Amino acid sequence: MRPVIHIDAPWRAEFKATSRLAGPLVITQLAQFSLSLTDTIFIGRLGGDALAAVGLASTLYIVAYLLCMGILAAVPPLAAQAYGARKPRLMRRTIRQGLWISVMLGILSIGALWPAEQIFLLLGQTPDLAAVSQEYVRAAVWGIVPGLCVIAMRGFISVMDRPNFILIVMLTGFTVNALADYGFIFGVWGFPKLGVMGVGLATTFTNFAMCAAIMIIAMKANRLRRYNVLGRFWRPDWSVFKDILKVGIPISAMIMMEHSLFASATFMMGNLGTAEVAAHTIALQLAATSFMVPLGIGQAAVIRVGLAVGRKDIEGVRRAGWLAIGLGFAFMFGPAVLFATMPEFLIGLFIDIDAPANADVLTLGISYLLIAAIFQLSDGTQCIAAHTLRGLRDTRVPMLIAGLSFLVIGFPSAFYTAFYTPLRGDGIWWGLLIALSLVAVLLSIRFHYKTKEPLK
Repeated sequence: MRPVIHIDAPWRAEFKATSRLAGPLVITQLAQFSLSLTDTIFIGRLGGDALAAVGLASTLYIVAYLLCMGILAAVPPLAAQAYGARKPRLMRRTIRQGLWISVMLGILSIGALWPAEQIFLLLGQTPDLAAVSQEYVRAAVWGIVPGLCVIAMRGFISVMDRPNFILIVMLTGFTVNALADYGFIFGVWGFPKLGVMGVGLATTFTNFAMCAAIMIIAMKANRLRRYNVLGRFWRPDWSVFKDILKVGIPISAMIMMEHSLFASATFMMGNLGTAEVAAHTIALQLAATSFMVPLGIGQAAVIRVGLAVGRKDIEGVRRAGWLAIGLGFAFMFGPAVLFATMPEFLIGLFIDIDAPANADVLTLGISYLLIAAIFQLSDGTQCIAAHTLRGLRDTRVPMLIAGLSFLVIGFPSAFYTAFYTPLRGDGIWWGLLIALSLVAVLLSIRFHYKTKEPLK
């Protein structure tokens, strides 16, 4: 007889709970990722100049958005801990103060991004490109406040274990974005033809639509409406406000350190040649797509760990954290195998690999994807490990680990191997791999030691 393998009931229950929460969140992340892809597809039909303007403008917009989003990433773990501790009023206050911070950060972002043309000129861009890029920014900034409110409200809905509602909101946004892009860019259905400005306006319309949808769900859906998270909205709670900033600012800094490393990698590729940039862009796009899965699992891990922390259940914290890390690592084996065994097919999704003009891009892309195959495992692990620590409110030390890994070790490694060894573009990818592997190991060790002692 074959031996019967028994899985402990708590682990089985945790697997079911994490999977039920992570599944819709993963699809939500993929839908979110597809918004910028939709913008690119539509604006690309107007030509390279329009595409360049949107690419430049969206880069500046995303930097501001990431800074704000990192701070709001503190809302889900704090809300989950309050809910796990059976303190619904504290959870409600956490969501409310998250909305306060969303509005404040959004207003600051509008002020910071409004002189976009001057910012682009200071960065050395041509006057024509700077002027057109500003059209996108000034149309898109009005959607920052509702977009950030959506992020804060997503924390509430995730804690309440209703991720399907988040998916509905995101699919609503995807539909509105596609229709608004088409209408405003090309001037159909009675809309004015706005070109680049139309992409920014579509972003604003999309964020307002998603904000309206998520607020309606919070006020009307069963199990959610009784918490009345929008009630007494104008009542401040400065202790909770400070807690969100205390936990969220290090998360924001950590996100920006990682973003800076990857942005630097792209700029370094630009110094190596056009083919290198093209191959790098393709490989990074593929890696970013697969990264949406561990990102969704990580968001589920924040909630599961936070709920266990609220219950003072250290065993539950360990199960939730290590199970999520294991799930992410296991999934990333799939993309890793594809990158290593089918690079030509994957690159062929972006370019004509039979065209002689693309021969260098194909060769470089294959090489980068082979490194990315290993890169995937580290990237997925570090993402989920960081989220498990957020569930414990542990963000300051992970920020320092990120600084060491991304800026002190990762960037110099990529720079040196790219320009002082024959590796060139491969060296940049090896630098990225070194940084991500180091942060994955250190964050996992950090989680291990943080869960050795009983919760206070």
